[in-house]
Amino acid sequence: MTKMMQAAFVTEFGKPLTIGELRVPEPSDMQVLIRIEACGVCHTDVHAVDGDWPGRPTLPFTPGHEGIGRVVAIGKGVKPILGTGVRQLREGDMVGVPWLFEACGFCEYCLTSRENMCPSARYGGYSANGSFAEYCVAPAAYVARIPDGLDAVSAGPIICAGVTTYRGIKGADCKPGDWFVVSGVGGLGHLAIQYAVAMGLRVAAVDVADDKLALATALGATLSFNARAVDPVVAVQETIGGAHGVLITAVSKAAFAQGTGMLRRGGTCVLNGLPPGDFPLSIFDVAFRCLTVRGSLVGTRADMSEALALAAAGKVTAQIERASLGDINNVLERLRTGKVSGRVVLEIAKPLPAN
Repeated sequence: MTKMMQAAFVTEFGKPLTIGELRVPEPSDMQVLIRIEACGVCHTDVHAVDGDWPGRPTLPFTPGHEGIGRVVAIGKGVKPILGTGVRQLREGDMVGVPWLFEACGFCEYCLTSRENMCPSARYGGYSANGSFAEYCVAPAAYVARIPDGLDAVSAGPIICAGVTTYRGIKGADCKPGDWFVVSGVGGLGHLAIQYAVAMGLRVAAVDVADDKLALATALGATLSFNARAVDPVVAVQETIGGAHGVLITAVSKAAFAQGTGMLRRGGTCVLNGLPPGDFPLSIFDVAFRCLTVRGSLVGTRADMSEALALAAAGKVTAQIERASLGDINNVLERLRTGKVSGRVVLEIAKPLPAN
């Protein structure tokens, strides 16, 4: 008998997801089947559902790339023991299905531990079916290992927003004691502040909402600036002499325009947010002040392990709103209109006991 599962899937771009039954997938070679307990919802899911990015997903598909659950079946070739002290996966392990679903493993980027840049990579909930569903299959080599100390709901945002901001901060090449600006205190930014503080940086937060700036202060930001009340470029330059690093998480062209202006000479601006349109940039300013502008795309498996370890140690905690799979269309609409604070996590199935 074919086993069925509840899922939310896209049959037409820009339309509400269909919530209904699909067949439970079977793991192929080197894959595992995961019973999803919770899945975070990301703004990237909005782009997937609306089909407004280049390289649209193939219809129909199941979105979701923050799924956390336990391994319930293992495909051929997945060996529980690889060698002395080295274990792959076994049933009962808690894992996550991240945005970086799979990379080729053979290109120059994969061979130099930069698999997040692999040109043949597949992405969860986009070019591979994701985890807005009770079950999901994923390559054993690319699932995120969830450490003790994190439950499924808490871990969901870390395997996307967490690793994305953590990698972005690393890309700024700052050292402890440096000034670091986080622009946009939303689902990404509130985690970025915590990671930056945990990494020994002095943090200044920029946003347009006083409640978000109050949250930034509570999370460890030393300074905060409301971009509607002051020019953040002027404020940052006059207060601290410019930042050593800036991370732009806001989905706002204005924030990107301010990014390099907030840097001191020799500083680095890292781009995480993805607003539509072009990036306004003064070539003269970049050259004359010796600035670096760097894009950052999610993170590697090593970044993932480090980001999860900081969360498991209690140094980073996502602000989470819980919802059900049936709420997904409402959640996506709220994301479109900027009415979500922190991260929303869908509770999909009751937790299974660990082995």
